[in-house]
Amino acid sequence: MENPHVLIETSLGDILAELYPDKAPASVANFLQYVDDGHYDNTIFHRVVRNFVIQGGGYTSLLEKKPRREPIPNEATNGLQNTAGTLAMARAFDKDSATDEFFINAADNPDLDHAGDADDEYGYAVFGQVVDGMDVVKKINWKVVKPRDGFDDLPVDTVDIISVSRYE
Repeated sequence: MENPHVLIETSLGDILAELYPDKAPASVANFLQYVDDGHYDNTIFHRVVRNFVIQGGGYTSLLEKKPRREPIPNEATNGLQNTAGTLAMARAFDKDSATDEFFINAADNPDLDHAGDADDEYGYAVFGQVVDGMDVVKKINWKVVKPRDGFDDLPVDTVDIISVSRYE
């Protein structure tokens, strides 16, 4: 395996992803630092939007925000598109606001791709691809969600991220 791989162990099964440091060096380095620090262990997928995305990595099962490092530059101009199975950095409105949260596209989402230089057009940086476990992504994506505790798309039954580790 030339590119780094990570194993995302969830309460619904495992997801294996390949990362693309040649296309998204800052995003991959940032993500792997969080992986190496154990940051993603015992977090949840806190945003699940059917036929769109599953997002996680920033909150515990008690819905407590985990401490995070400084934001990284947005690499959405790297030529990678938000297609089904890709991993991308989640962010706030500011294009350069991605920190620890990531999402997996559950469908092709061209509206999340780079379309211009304004913050609302800049897009979301893809930095990896699921190579095994899309069935798990689909299981998570079909969970029943309910707005509560300040979250719009929180699964009724918590979907845990047990751990994320490098896979060799």
